[in-house]
Amino acid sequence: MNSAKQKSKIAFNQQAPTYDCDIKGQHARTLYPVIINRLKSISYQTALDLGCGTGEVMKLILQQDNSKILYGLDLSEKMLEIAQKKLENRATLILGDSEQLPFSDCFFDVVYCNDSFHHYPAPERVLSEIDRVLKPNGTFILCDCWQPTIGRAIMNFYMKYSKEGDVKIYSESEICKLLSRHFSNVTWERVGNTACMACGTK
Repeated sequence: MNSAKQKSKIAFNQQAPTYDCDIKGQHARTLYPVIINRLKSISYQTALDLGCGTGEVMKLILQQDNSKILYGLDLSEKMLEIAQKKLENRATLILGDSEQLPFSDCFFDVVYCNDSFHHYPAPERVLSEIDRVLKPNGTFILCDCWQPTIGRAIMNFYMKYSKEGDVKIYSESEICKLLSRHFSNVTWERVGNTACMACGTK
């Protein structure tokens, strides 16, 4: 595991007990309703929560429709422990790496990734894996950090020294270019002042 991943693993293991209520998880929590609303517009049965954390998005999905077949993958054991208690075996939780998804080809209707993409040191590899495990016409939803040009440049400079495994915050054009290599109908929109949502179809 490279240094960025190892830092992320350590940081999220430390944050897990209070992630659902403290400032460390605040940005991710603001995006939960954004993902839920986007999912409401999609007809799907199977979904993968990539970087699922404490499993809160899966919990919210199942509160609305407990027939959904959900999987969550995260590299933090402690996050998954919280998710397991919360979900009570209503979703399949896996300790794993987003660059090597332990699923067969064309497995999911939807893959969504909330507030973790900026931690991925090999985003192309991750997107290739997402493409592989999505069914034809499947949907990928990405919610993540966003900053205007100057703020993004400053944050990306300091991310080189991040102790929490942060790698890069992407511009609109960078995200759209990355997604367009694997998906069609790519869209991007700002969410509030510090986030964005991008979507694509296999």
